[in-house]
Amino acid sequence: MQKDERMTFEEMEDLKREVDILEKELMKNHRIDPNLYVEYDVKRGLRDSAGKGVLTGLTEVSDVKAYNLIEGRQIPAEGHLFYQGYDVYDIVKGLEGRKYGFEETLYLLIFGKLPNKDELDMFLNVLFELQGLSGRFVRDVIMKASNANIMNAMQRCILTLYTYDQNPEDISAGNVLRQCLELTAKLPLITVYSYHSYRHFRKDETLFIRNPEKGLSLAENLLLMLRPDRQYTELEAKVLDVALILHAEHGGGNNSTFTTHVVTSTGTDTYSSVAASIGSLKGPRHGGANLKAQKMFEDIKANIKDWSDEEEITAYLQKILDKKAFDRSGLIYGIGHAVYTLSDPREVILKRFAKALAEEKGRMEEFALYEAVERIACRLVPEHRRVFKNVCANVDFYSGFVYTMLDIPQELFTPIFAIARMAGWSAHRLEELINAGKIIRPAYKYVGVHTDFLPFEER
Repeated sequence: MQKDERMTFEEMEDLKREVDILEKELMKNHRIDPNLYVEYDVKRGLRDSAGKGVLTGLTEVSDVKAYNLIEGRQIPAEGHLFYQGYDVYDIVKGLEGRKYGFEETLYLLIFGKLPNKDELDMFLNVLFELQGLSGRFVRDVIMKASNANIMNAMQRCILTLYTYDQNPEDISAGNVLRQCLELTAKLPLITVYSYHSYRHFRKDETLFIRNPEKGLSLAENLLLMLRPDRQYTELEAKVLDVALILHAEHGGGNNSTFTTHVVTSTGTDTYSSVAASIGSLKGPRHGGANLKAQKMFEDIKANIKDWSDEEEITAYLQKILDKKAFDRSGLIYGIGHAVYTLSDPREVILKRFAKALAEEKGRMEEFALYEAVERIACRLVPEHRRVFKNVCANVDFYSGFVYTMLDIPQELFTPIFAIARMAGWSAHRLEELINAGKIIRPAYKYVGVHTDFLPFEER
C-alpha cells in the first residue's frame, strides 16, 4: 500500500485493517465452483479439454507445427515454426555471414516476402530515420519518472508518444505501418534509456545516454548502448540477433499477440494496442518466464555441489517438482510447452548459439549443467505428472543463460523479448485492420444467482 504523506502511522494501520476486511469480502463472494466449467463445457483459457487452443481467427503471419497427421491421427513430431511460410530453421541458416537478420525478419513478417538488397537498404534507412528520440522526450518522459520495472516504463513511454504523433488516431494501413515501424525503431532506445535512468536515479550509478549508430544492426546498437565501453564481439551481436529473430513471432494464439488482435479489433490507436500487448507479455506465465528460468538456475547452482553429478541434479529437481525447493511452485521453468512436444525449434537453435557463446566465454561447465537439467527434467516432468505426453525444453530454458553471457541485466530480459515481439505485433495489427473483422467479443456464462434488491435499511 502506498504511503500517503498526509496520513499518520495510526491512520495507515487503520486503513490496512479496513482493506483486509474488504479483501475477505471479495474472496468470499467471487469463488466459482470449478465443476461448472465442465458442466457448461467452458473452453477455459480458450483451450479444449486436451489443452489445444480454440480456433478464433485466421492468419498468414506465422504457423507452428508440432504434430504429423498420419491416418487421421496426430503423431508428435519435431517442432517447426514458420514466418510467412518460411521455416525459421532456414531463415537463421540463410543469414550466416550477415548481420541484419532481425531487420530482414521484420520485413518478412510485415510484408510477407523476403527483401532483396535494394528493398532492405531502403527499409534499413527508414528504420534509422525513425529511431531517434528528442532530448525533451528523454528528459521529461524517461528520466523524470524512472521505474524499477522497465516493462511498465516502456508502456508509459509508448502511451506518451501518442501526444508526439500528429495523426495518432488514424488507423489507415499506411499510417499504422509508419507507427509500427517507428515504435519498433524507438523501443530499443526507450528500453535502454529507461534502464540507465533507473540505475542512475534509484541506484546512484553513473548515467550515460548513448545514441545508436547508423550502419549497425538493432542487436549491435543494443549492445553498444548498454555497455559503458561500447565493445562487443561479432559472435555476441550474432547471438543477440538470432535471439531477437526467434522471439519475433509465434503465431496469433499466444497471449500478447491475441491481445493485439483483441485490442486492434476495437478500432483503437496503435499506442494503446502496443501498450496492452506489453502488459500481457510482462506476466510471468508469458514473457516473464525466461527470468523465472534464470532465477531457478541460480538456485540450482547454489544448492548443487557437483554440477556433473546427475544423481544430485535429479534429486534436487525432484525436490523442485515436490514443491520443496526454489519457489515451491512445483514447476521446472523452461520445460514443457503448450504446443511443442518433441522439440521447440527456437530452443534447438538458441541452444546451438548458447554453446558457441559459452565456448567463447569459457562457461562450458555451466552449459553442461543446463544440458543435464534439460535431459533429466524432460524425463522427470512427465513421470511426476503421470502423463504419457512428450515434454521438451522451450525457448525460455536457454534465453536467460544467453542474456547473462551477453551481460544483459535481468531487468531487461523481458523487455528484450518485447523489442523482438514488436515485429509480430505489428504484422498482426496490420493483418487485423486490413481484413476488417468484427470486434472480438467472446461469451461468458453467468452462473451467479438473481436476487431481489434489498433497501439499504434491510441489508
